[in-house]
Amino acid sequence: MHKGSFLRWSGMLALLALLLSACGGTAPATGGATAAPAAPTAASAAEPTAAVPAAATAAPAELTAAAPAAATAAPATEGNFQIPAVADGKFNVAMILLGPHDDGGWSQAHYEGLQYLEKNMPDAHVAYVENVPEGADSEQVIRSLARKGFNLIFTTSFGYMDPTAAVAEEFPDITFIHVSGYKTNNANFGNLFGAMESMKYLAGMLAGARAKQDSNPKLGYMATFPIPEELRLGNAFALGMRKTCPECTLDVRWINTWHDPVKEKEGAASLFDAGAQVVFTGADTPASADVAQEKGRWGITYDWSGSCKVERCLTAPYWNWGPIYTKIAQDVKAGTYKPGFDYFDANSGGLGLYGFMEGQTPTKGVAELPAEVLQQVKDTLAKMQKGDFTRFDVFAGPIKDNTGKEIVPAGAKLEQADLDQFDSKTGCKYCMYWWAEGINAELPKLN
Repeated sequence: MHKGSFLRWSGMLALLALLLSACGGTAPATGGATAAPAAPTAASAAEPTAAVPAAATAAPAELTAAAPAAATAAPATEGNFQIPAVADGKFNVAMILLGPHDDGGWSQAHYEGLQYLEKNMPDAHVAYVENVPEGADSEQVIRSLARKGFNLIFTTSFGYMDPTAAVAEEFPDITFIHVSGYKTNNANFGNLFGAMESMKYLAGMLAGARAKQDSNPKLGYMATFPIPEELRLGNAFALGMRKTCPECTLDVRWINTWHDPVKEKEGAASLFDAGAQVVFTGADTPASADVAQEKGRWGITYDWSGSCKVERCLTAPYWNWGPIYTKIAQDVKAGTYKPGFDYFDANSGGLGLYGFMEGQTPTKGVAELPAEVLQQVKDTLAKMQKGDFTRFDVFAGPIKDNTGKEIVPAGAKLEQADLDQFDSKTGCKYCMYWWAEGINAELPKLN
């Protein structure tokens, strides 16, 4: 976790600093941010300006060395968070992250997308606030960024949805983009997400084949919160799993967190100890693969292309946010972007499956699978990248749930409202309140 540095001076040192200041010296800044150096190095110039919790204690080199091209004011403080300043003469883009920017998963993927935007949009100044909890804290941070004058603000967790919507109403001249969720005002508050169900479907095909080859048809899903997104991704994985292993089953463990390394390891261990041969995750860290390494099984990580590092990691469905964020920022600056429901498929370049993208090599656990399975995955991925196989094709009928009931009849496909919603009162026909055939779990109770 990257945090700011706080200098506590004793009475004697404070007096000395005052004397030095009177002689022309400069006292160091407090509150988690340091002044930008006058001549940044090539490495530090590419680093987005960070704002971190004010109660932090250790200062990493890359954050203290960060220097925007244009002069910025000192960061302000909002509660426990420092709020970065805008840069004069720049198109200012801010982002709030649920976890640390180097979490090895969800937040790191967004952070690297922000870095990509900065590199590919020279007139942009970017900044971020990390470790922002969902709820009241996030609304305060979003509002403070808006007051600072950022032109575009990305909020990157499901629980930021309502806070973002509230602040957007107060600042109609600023564009707010919420990642995941399902709300928009079709004016200055938009919803952004991508068809990760497509990559989970492919990962399920690999996992089913691996379990079948290992003669253990039991798999596990470490799910976060009982929201449509998590059922959608679990169902997509199960549908892919049954393509290559019709006899395979999938257990589910709810961990009720997006980012908690300890809980994630405990959840993965629970599934492996219950007999799972392969475990995949909906959470942020690579715990599924790390625990698989310890237990001699297989794990599938998520979110970030660099998360699949250990030998026992099969693959990682991941996000490539850079091109998506850059295009949105360019269009917002040009006045051509229309906030609404922006949901991209694999042909956008915003999604990846580790080991199968250009320049990547399949992991050892995948390379050992039958050639026909690998070709099936490659062919399906190629269709996705051409736009010939979309998220709706993943959920093409006939589909039965885990009670044997037909959910989607032959010839029908889910639509966007079905992917996003639990309740037919919201406009969905089939909705996402079901578990696919092969999943050993009860439906979560709805509030």
